[in-house]
Amino acid sequence: MTELQEILIGAGAAAEPRHVVDGLTDELVHRKPAGAPHSIYEELWHVTFWLRMSLDWVQGKPTPYPASAVDGFPTVLDMEREDWMALRTRFLNDLQEAAEIAGDERALEVVVECPSKPGVATRHMTAREQLENAAAHDAYHMGRIVLLRQMLGVWPPAGGGYTW
Repeated sequence: MTELQEILIGAGAAAEPRHVVDGLTDELVHRKPAGAPHSIYEELWHVTFWLRMSLDWVQGKPTPYPASAVDGFPTVLDMEREDWMALRTRFLNDLQEAAEIAGDERALEVVVECPSKPGVATRHMTAREQLENAAAHDAYHMGRIVLLRQMLGVWPPAGGGYTW
């Protein structure tokens, strides 16, 4: 496994993403500890939204950048339409897809078009750079989910996770 694959789906930088989202109920993931801006569900939905966008760009699918930051978080209707297990499965499937691309050295060097915020020029980068960007974003939000789990008293999960 390459280092990029390890960071995406393994324990390369922190707890494995699959462990971070293990052992949670639909009820628990919608709780917001006092002072938290988002629930675990909202954090994972946001990660999955951006991961899919990165995958679309890497695969040459024209996908516009959201008009505002709020568009990258779920609406009440989004949360009603997709339960926790479905969201978790979608996230893990997209992560696996990213890891498969990350294992293809030739695919990683392809230059891809990555739309930017409205009013900012479209960026061009290699698929590797876009997946590195996605991995960094994922790691940031996995850390937020771990913190939310700690605040809710449900960390570490039975499958494993760092406790420091």
